[in-house]
Amino acid sequence: MKQSTLAAALAAVLALPQGADALSGELEEVTIVGSREAVRELPGTGNLVDNEQVRIEFANDINQLLKTVPGLYIREEDGYGLRPNIGIRGATSERASKVTLMEDGVMIAPAPYSNPAAYYFPTALRMHSIEVIKGAPLLRYGPQTTGGVINMVTTPIPQELGGNVNLRYGQNSEADLLANIGGRSGDFGFLLETAQRRSDGFKDIDGGGRDSGYEIQDYLAKLGWEGERQSLLLKAQYSEELSDETYLGLTDADFAADENRRYGVSAIDEMDNEHTGLSATYRLTLTDGVELTAIAYRNDFERNWFKLDGGGSLVSAANNGDATAQGILDGTVDATGLRYKNNAREYISEGIDLNLDLAFGAHQLAVGGRLHQDDMERYQPVDLYDQVDGELIYRSTVLPTGGDNRYEKAEAMTFWAVDRWQVTDALVLNLALRYEDVESRREQFSDPDRLEAPSVRSNESNEWLPGVSFTYDLGANWQVLGGVHRGFSPLGGGAVASEEPETSINYEAGFRYSGGVFIEAVAFYSDFENKSENCSNADPCSNGATAGSFVTGEAEISGLEFQLGGTFDLAGLTVPVDVMYTYTEAESNGDNPASGVVDGDRLASIPENVFSLRAGLESTLGWDNYAVIKYIDEMCVDIGCNRAANPFSTTEDLWVVDVISRYALSDDAVVFLKLENLLDDQAIVSRQPDGARPNKPRTASVGVQWAF
Repeated sequence: MKQSTLAAALAAVLALPQGADALSGELEEVTIVGSREAVRELPGTGNLVDNEQVRIEFANDINQLLKTVPGLYIREEDGYGLRPNIGIRGATSERASKVTLMEDGVMIAPAPYSNPAAYYFPTALRMHSIEVIKGAPLLRYGPQTTGGVINMVTTPIPQELGGNVNLRYGQNSEADLLANIGGRSGDFGFLLETAQRRSDGFKDIDGGGRDSGYEIQDYLAKLGWEGERQSLLLKAQYSEELSDETYLGLTDADFAADENRRYGVSAIDEMDNEHTGLSATYRLTLTDGVELTAIAYRNDFERNWFKLDGGGSLVSAANNGDATAQGILDGTVDATGLRYKNNAREYISEGIDLNLDLAFGAHQLAVGGRLHQDDMERYQPVDLYDQVDGELIYRSTVLPTGGDNRYEKAEAMTFWAVDRWQVTDALVLNLALRYEDVESRREQFSDPDRLEAPSVRSNESNEWLPGVSFTYDLGANWQVLGGVHRGFSPLGGGAVASEEPETSINYEAGFRYSGGVFIEAVAFYSDFENKSENCSNADPCSNGATAGSFVTGEAEISGLEFQLGGTFDLAGLTVPVDVMYTYTEAESNGDNPASGVVDGDRLASIPENVFSLRAGLESTLGWDNYAVIKYIDEMCVDIGCNRAANPFSTTEDLWVVDVISRYALSDDAVVFLKLENLLDDQAIVSRQPDGARPNKPRTASVGVQWAF
């Protein structure tokens, strides 16, 4: 039913009037924040990692950029940000599956409703800016509304013909290239861009002979047209990644001896993926104060992560003194029947967003809806290998059945209405209402050829999500803000009919000061009726499950976000400073016999303290220097680590210092030196998947940025 409705809606968009006379549209990407000034006026909390920060840091790792945003929890995995784990407030970080991820206003998770885990993530190198929104205003977006929204904004079409070439080369043959060209002529504009990345990796695989790095090619094209009252922006993106990445981590003893070691039993592990994204954004100004925006989109993602299956049990056994397991990891003990799974999956995500903006009197009203469908297909054979004298020898292939041979899909229909009401000169109210109707289905096959009828499970959720927030000006420089909204996180394609989605009531309140500096302090509190975890091999649930979901019960998450920013003068130098701090308490609320969770259990993947400091010394001579200091506290691996007398139940805290020195050769060319992790401090930043994992070691690189 929803599928036919989606087709009809797409046809309707294509039939919109093309010859309307009109107002001047703009060839611009869809943003949710826009600028730092707009962020500081939101009737809710938000943040912007602007183009200046992206350009200065020559950012290629989304994790490092987002560590400067309050309220976000980053759990690293591979040291390069290839598979991010991002949480926001009450939304935990497993593969960023509880956060709404967008690129230019379009959802970009592989299957946002049925399989949202971020096995695909856009190349951070090609991003122009990154927007984050929390609190009640996020109900305009979704489906994940318990924590927040991250929208990555790509390079805009330039006003005049021109482009950029940015190059960086560093240790471990790490190389990045970003190049683009674009411009406008009459009513038309275009942009062509590519991001190319490679590295040999910083981990040394036992036995040598193979790198632990990656190669990424990413291409983007935009074509835009604007008339007097309407505009059309077409966008196409294609990327490939081949990375020698593994799920297998280290035992704690081996990590202490060499953080950057990798066991030879993982030498043949490899991720191979392709992503294609298409979108069309149409804007039409109907009358003064009335604008229609329609976005049609489709994303296709294919991946095969060929890797050792069950390596976590070997690491766990070795951690507990099993000499045989340790010998298998070391390659000194022969083993038969080692399973290497072709974790092959195909995803499709497509839909249409319609939004009508109306301005009348003191009201700015946005109403709209989304029709969406996505699906995921798994067909994952397992190759059996023997380890003989430290070498891996192929023996046979087992065709997939059960969980390795299944199809999952979701269909969603969403409506929203948001009213920004200027009640008085000082008071702004933001009234929001969202409705989510989600149907999911899984078909799982017991035979490789899918000749027998599959076992089927399905689920349907219907949720009304109201919210209200406000800002109130206390004079010229001071402002108070607050809000409350109901949050929702869909269950995914593996849910059974009896399961209920994760829901929460989320509160925030605080103040802002805008004078010579900007200060914001916001307290937040989220009350979960049924906190749940998304289970996967990459991020097993607290009960050990690697599929479906695990409902842990009621939970409370509270904390404080603080940020300070300003620019100062020091002996003829300009000194920009940005400080961020987040404090969070996250624990279960009440005993849950069904899950085994007890009152006061600490939740997984949420650190208590997160801190960052960005500071610069900018001179009039063209030589600028910056330092970025980041701290993240330890995190629980599973819920209830505070009760567990288990040395392997937490990660380690970490301080990292990055330094960037830039020199302007001309108005159009800059050379730079970048030192990541200057103090070479490495820690166990994650134990998922399958063992202790380090952050990136100290890495030096040089580069040039040229605009033409």
